[in-house]
Amino acid sequence: MAHASRPARRPVPGPAPRPASGPTGQPPSRPAPRTGPGPSPGPGPSPTAPGTPHAPRDRGGRRSRSLLPARFAPLAPAVATVLLLAVPVATGDVSTSGKVTPADAASAVLVLVCAARLVRERRRPLGRLAALVLGAPVAGFAVAAVTSPDPGAGVAGFLRYAQVFVVVPAAVVLLLRDRRDFAVVAGAIVVVALVQGGVGVWQFATHTGASYAGQDVRAVGTFGPSDVMGMATVVAYGLVIAAGYALAPGNPRRLRLGALACTAALAVPLVVSFSRGTWIATGAACAAMTVLAGGRQAVRVFAVTAAGAILLVGGVGVGSQMISQRLASITQVTSAPDSSVTDRYALWSAAVSMWREHPVTGVGLKRFPDERDSHASLALSSGSDTAGAGQAYAREPLLSPHNMYLLVLSEQGLLGCALLTGSWAALLVRGTARLTRRPGRPGRRAAPPACGLAAVGLLLWTCVDFLYADIGGPATVLTALVLGLCAWWPLHTATPATPALTPRPRPARTPTPTAPPGPASHRAPGGRPIRRPKWAVDPDDEPAPPRATRPSRRHAGGRAADAPDLAASELPASELPMSASHLTPADVTSSEVPASELPATELPDPEFLARPGGAP
Repeated sequence: MAHASRPARRPVPGPAPRPASGPTGQPPSRPAPRTGPGPSPGPGPSPTAPGTPHAPRDRGGRRSRSLLPARFAPLAPAVATVLLLAVPVATGDVSTSGKVTPADAASAVLVLVCAARLVRERRRPLGRLAALVLGAPVAGFAVAAVTSPDPGAGVAGFLRYAQVFVVVPAAVVLLLRDRRDFAVVAGAIVVVALVQGGVGVWQFATHTGASYAGQDVRAVGTFGPSDVMGMATVVAYGLVIAAGYALAPGNPRRLRLGALACTAALAVPLVVSFSRGTWIATGAACAAMTVLAGGRQAVRVFAVTAAGAILLVGGVGVGSQMISQRLASITQVTSAPDSSVTDRYALWSAAVSMWREHPVTGVGLKRFPDERDSHASLALSSGSDTAGAGQAYAREPLLSPHNMYLLVLSEQGLLGCALLTGSWAALLVRGTARLTRRPGRPGRRAAPPACGLAAVGLLLWTCVDFLYADIGGPATVLTALVLGLCAWWPLHTATPATPALTPRPRPARTPTPTAPPGPASHRAPGGRPIRRPKWAVDPDDEPAPPRATRPSRRHAGGRAADAPDLAASELPASELPMSASHLTPADVTSSEVPASELPATELPDPEFLARPGGAP
């Protein structure tokens, strides 16, 4: 009796299988159980899993703020150098040198930290242009120190000049990585300026400042009457930085308003410092930044500034009269100079006379006080009177010409002056060019960044202020740090973002080599493969050879009539395919092949044969 074979059942196709791995190649993790109040953590890799991003996040998915200290940790020495300027320092005898302030010690730490980072990262310290611009003045310092008749003073002068104009600026250039670092150091300067300015305004209001015109009203901050230019310098630096951030068109509105408020607040202590040279330098720097920020904005700023100056100076009181007289004295420096202007003219003449005697290398570093009396005229007084701000009356000697260019020219000659001023000129030209040649829309220039405006303004302020002042006092280290900010803008190169705030790009995921999955039809709706009996063979693995069939018919057993009948086939039993997926128990028992000769893997299940309907 011929029996038809039962066709193999195929599972119903289900939805697409779910991925077997997470976004990082790891098995998907289940949400952690809640152990206390607060939002439950969402699904995803745990903070300690291999697939965790580099930036840790809190329970709400936000980036952790604990990264900020690590991000700005390299700037700690620079910020400490600035903040330590608010610590009062006893000046003592100004005629002695070698005094080290806390800010000077912090600047030494700044240089050491920078050197340690260079050694650890094994990278090139500076580019060729930066090394040439910042290192050129060292040659002039070295020549002046070698040719100085006083070797001790020459070595001390070389170290001081190298610290202020080369080493500290270069360290700042190397530590700053982007505009955010620039903003951090600049913000610290603004904070110190506000502190010193607040102390100065209090001194002016309570008559506890330095002596000026017979009254203790001159604001000197914590620097004392022996360094009347210290507070004015710090406040002017903070005002220029705040003005640069207020004038930058691309800054957020809140930042611009806050910077504008700081500018207005710092203008008051700057005025009551009664420093004419600082006023002139600040006005020139702010005017240049206003023009560089945009023409239309410049017209509005100049109009508002003029109106504010009229309201400030045109008030009623003793302060306004002093300020008016001080402003008027600027235009009377040639017709009716006061005693301070007369002494300054005499010191300038003495510096020029020294240079004429030693035109190439100068008289030597720190040799101006020793050579002053032999070159100055009789109009020079013996010193300046200082009193007030908690100090008794004292007469301070005049140890410098109050002009940085003439001081360098007299002590270092034409060689040193050309190298130092040439370095500043290169920074100023390159910084201004970088600020004005930024690409933007067709026919329009891009808005200048705040850090560029502040850097150009600070450098211009320093160059103008050096016409009426020179280095000396506790604020000198701040001048060195500001020169580093000024040099960073024209000399820095674009660097990739740090991995602390921007996650590093993930490498391309390589799939794990696994066995190729079966077709979707052989998977359950849940995505798991269907288990087959041990004797079953997947018909898709190896197609069966063609077999002879006869016309289909229906049998009484309810089986499909179109199934091939192996027993009625014209082929010999030895040549029939032994695929168990097409065999039924009836076919196996009625076959001419003995059961002992069947392969073990293709024998039917004994339990299946033991069923009532399993055997014929």
